[in-house]
Amino acid sequence: MPFIPHSEQDIKEMLSTIGVNSIEDLFDEIPESLRCKDLASIPTGLSEMDVTRLMRDRAAQDGLPLCFLGAGAYEHHIPAAVWEITTRGEFYSAYTPYQAEASQGTLQLLYEYQSMMASLTAMDVSNASLYDGASALAEAVLMAVRANRKSKSKKILMPRTVNPVYRKVTEAIVKNQAIELVEVPYDPVTGQTDKVALEKFSGEDFAALVIPQPNFFGVIEDVDALAQWAVDNKMLSIAVVNPMALALLKPPGEWAEDGVDIVCGEGQPLGAPLASGGPYFGFMCCKQKHVRQMPGRIIGRTTDLDGKEGFTLTLQAREQHIRRSKATSNICTNQGLLVTAATIYMSLLGPEGLKKVALNSHQNTQALSQRLQKIKGIEPVFTGASFHESVLKLDTNIEITIEKLAHDHHILGGYDLAKDYPELENTLLVCATETRTTADIEQYATVLESLL
Repeated sequence: MPFIPHSEQDIKEMLSTIGVNSIEDLFDEIPESLRCKDLASIPTGLSEMDVTRLMRDRAAQDGLPLCFLGAGAYEHHIPAAVWEITTRGEFYSAYTPYQAEASQGTLQLLYEYQSMMASLTAMDVSNASLYDGASALAEAVLMAVRANRKSKSKKILMPRTVNPVYRKVTEAIVKNQAIELVEVPYDPVTGQTDKVALEKFSGEDFAALVIPQPNFFGVIEDVDALAQWAVDNKMLSIAVVNPMALALLKPPGEWAEDGVDIVCGEGQPLGAPLASGGPYFGFMCCKQKHVRQMPGRIIGRTTDLDGKEGFTLTLQAREQHIRRSKATSNICTNQGLLVTAATIYMSLLGPEGLKKVALNSHQNTQALSQRLQKIKGIEPVFTGASFHESVLKLDTNIEITIEKLAHDHHILGGYDLAKDYPELENTLLVCATETRTTADIEQYATVLESLL
């Protein structure tokens, strides 16, 4: 995006107009004792040409490895039109649409996004996004504690099958608000949340149960049973889902008899590229009865006095902008640009397109898993059905193997689960989306077999 800074003359004229001599004068109310000193470790600014060269060199260091790594971020094909439209100035420079009369395009896009997410999840309402999947889960936990007025506790049942990063972020955000996350183990045979262990909590006071679908191992959970168990024990239910999986699997709004209460997750699979760690966006949907406890904002469609269609900020906590200590959350903005890309992506693919992506991803993962299991020293870990990730045990040191695959062969071979699950030593979480071909899978298998 082009950027033209103010010239020195521009700055002088602006300062003169408001009657001050320097920019520092604008901050003269800050006591000297509170001011930062010079940032000695920050290098001198580079020119535009030098910055461009530096960023190109850094990007080249990443290379274009063959990717079989998932673990919460997925390489899907993104039609060229998605980011050509997203990076148009009208979207690229748009910010929070406080002024409806000047923001109809942004408001309509957010309205369409909310409609699509509510449809995909089969929920009543969606907000206009959050920062990422991990913080979305943290917000869902806070929301559940507020919304479940039948519960006197501030305890949440959190399965170990939930993404470890999500669990860590949620713990960091809620622990100082006296909210306790109680861990639920997984079944070492199926890889699903252990329902026998869950039964030990029956009758106890918990605000909510978190239900991943699919879980971090790629295993499909028995979501109907888990959601109904939450209802039977007077808990709310929080679904953490991969939106791409919902093109194939039953949506959270239809789990058990009456669906879950809150749905959240990471929107990256819907049109956001893998780019050295982000940016991503989080999504959140809920039942109508919980809508006033949902953080963020909701866009509505209406008609003006002349009967013309218009869009506006329908529901948002005023405290978000005025009395922040009273706010449901201090999420006052969101990842609007990523939401724009996701809306265009879903519009271009449609329901059938999303279903094809999900089916091809699932089929490729099954083909990958079956091919790798033909290699001596590799066997599956879990028996539960999975979506587009699979857990394999290797008869070798996983850490060294992954490093050799990446450095010597430019293959991102998967995720070392022992980092977060010590009991799963030398196990590899592998993933294949619709972007992987039979030749890609064979190349990976051949290289891995030679290493073993």
